[in-house]
Amino acid sequence: MELNADFDKRAVVHAAQIPWKPSPMAGVDRRMLDRIGDEVARATSIVRYAPGSRFSAHTHTGGEEFLVLEGVFQDEHGDFPAGTYVRNPPTTSHTPGSEDGCVIFVKLWQFDMQDRNQFRVDTNGDDYVPVQNAPGVTRMDLHQDADEDVCTEHWAPGTSVALHAPDGMEILVLSGSFTEAGEQFSKDSWLRLPRGAETTATAGEEGTKVWIKRRHLARPPQIPGT
Repeated sequence: MELNADFDKRAVVHAAQIPWKPSPMAGVDRRMLDRIGDEVARATSIVRYAPGSRFSAHTHTGGEEFLVLEGVFQDEHGDFPAGTYVRNPPTTSHTPGSEDGCVIFVKLWQFDMQDRNQFRVDTNGDDYVPVQNAPGVTRMDLHQDADEDVCTEHWAPGTSVALHAPDGMEILVLSGSFTEAGEQFSKDSWLRLPRGAETTATAGEEGTKVWIKRRHLARPPQIPGT
């Protein structure tokens, strides 16, 4: 399966406006944003766990990165409430589920295969700092390495933000809204900009909180197993 698989093109999904599709596991549904592959795939998705649902135990051969959007995600490593960002690198394993139900934004098979840095970050904290030369923007760093830069940002109401993507960029709206290229992005809307893109986003009247990944499209995406 291929979905938004041309990484040289701008891609948009307003996920809140598309139907949930069932996964192979009962009680777990998803909204696909991009995908290369079938059930083993390089994939970006929003996944919903019904109360009491869980996946079978599995190993993340290609790594897993996720942000809890609603509810509490759970596995044998603990409880992960809304706002928790988690990186489970290649070779890690778990049995994920949710007693009361949850929604997560998840990226699979997008790790450096040598990465072994497993951690979690609470993005609800007060550790946001002003971004230099970007009035109205504060940022919390989540992960940085040679290949990518991941953060969450708050954009104050009406703030115009220059989006420079020399090596690509993805943005997911966590709350509030912004407009870009005449299009409005609200909660769960997702924008992927290709390498070399230059555009401007303007936060809505309530401001916005966004998850952003930069620099990760400098090299062509790899299909799992290659």
